[in-house]
Amino acid sequence: MLTAKQHELIQFIQKRLDETGISPSFEEMKEALELKSKSGVHRLISALEERGFIRRLPNRARALEVIKKPEDATPTPRATIAANDAVASASELMNKSPEPANDVIEIPLHGRIAAGAPIEALEGQNSLPVPAALLGPGEHYALEVSGDSMIEAGIFDGDFALVRRTDSARDGEIVVALVRGEEATLKYLHKEGGSVRLDPANASYDPQVYGPDEVQVQGKLAGLLRRYH
Repeated sequence: MLTAKQHELIQFIQKRLDETGISPSFEEMKEALELKSKSGVHRLISALEERGFIRRLPNRARALEVIKKPEDATPTPRATIAANDAVASASELMNKSPEPANDVIEIPLHGRIAAGAPIEALEGQNSLPVPAALLGPGEHYALEVSGDSMIEAGIFDGDFALVRRTDSARDGEIVVALVRGEEATLKYLHKEGGSVRLDPANASYDPQVYGPDEVQVQGKLAGLLRRYH
């Protein structure tokens, strides 16, 4: 059985194929279904593919084929949509294969972040196109790395840090930490006693120790993009 959103999406794809012969873009599908992000479209596409309703044609960015009509399945009643979506999401996370590299998601690019002494994290209106295969579940944003304090973790000046937005992290994870409400830095997080220690990955730098109320986690490192000149 399909959820209402899955049923709506496959009908939209079939209609566009009938009209133009070309499957709709992820942006068009997002707008048609009034979804907040393209990641929601990716989840619906994966669910329909797993259920044998559509398939992606290889080596083509906008190539979806409907192989089973939506009339062959009855939409799930609205009362059970939330439960079914929760089960489907859990199943997809456990069994999900990597997304094709030609599926691209635009995420916000919020200026620069220090991998050295803390600098101001600039909020911006730019966006960065990122292959969907690099991102997992959740909301993401990007920051340009400035400095060399994380080079032993493979993070270099000029890299783009892909960050999953969260306000909590486990010890030893690389996080975006907002210090004293003004400055942001990319560091390993450690909590010891009543203090928070932000550790660099460069022997030339010393750890930074703050009070528990001075540091706010704003995200965890999910991936990196690097440009070669």
